[in-house]
Amino acid sequence: MFSKPRFLVFVIFIGIFSLSYLIGTQSKLSDDESQTFLKEFQKVVRGIDAIGIFEHNASVALPMFIPGAGLAWGAFAAWSTGVAFEALVVTTPALAKVPPLALLYLSPFGIMELTAYSIGMSRSFLLILTIIRKKSLKTELRQTAIEIGIVLALLLAGGFIEYYMIQQFGSNVVNPKTSL
Repeated sequence: MFSKPRFLVFVIFIGIFSLSYLIGTQSKLSDDESQTFLKEFQKVVRGIDAIGIFEHNASVALPMFIPGAGLAWGAFAAWSTGVAFEALVVTTPALAKVPPLALLYLSPFGIMELTAYSIGMSRSFLLILTIIRKKSLKTELRQTAIEIGIVLALLLAGGFIEYYMIQQFGSNVVNPKTSL
């Protein structure tokens, strides 16, 4: 399905998303800012289920397909997620021992979300390139529709996996990925 250039662009955007996330984790938050964030976060996720996680993640991912603007949105979403992780580290010192990228690369739903977001951001880049080069969008739009389907499938499965893991490990396990 992926051509070599398409795969390369996808991998580059995995790196861009990861770097933006890491930059967010370097934000210095006060205890008050972190506590306020956590209180708001707990209100948002109270009673959330697998479909709620999916809906949230889909609402974050779909704008990433907007030509050009999806790049900025994706970088912002990654940065915001990093800031959320940092807020959790401030309020839960045991998390300081967890490498920030572990959340993305070592959890099944983290990999699924990283893949989905990177597909959206990279497609945004490819669409804007096609527009700038004044080429036909017909093929690109077909590929975009296919990739949107893949992203939604990944996020739906990821939402169920994340919800299952929250249920298994208790509500004290907080995932900053759903905090955007």
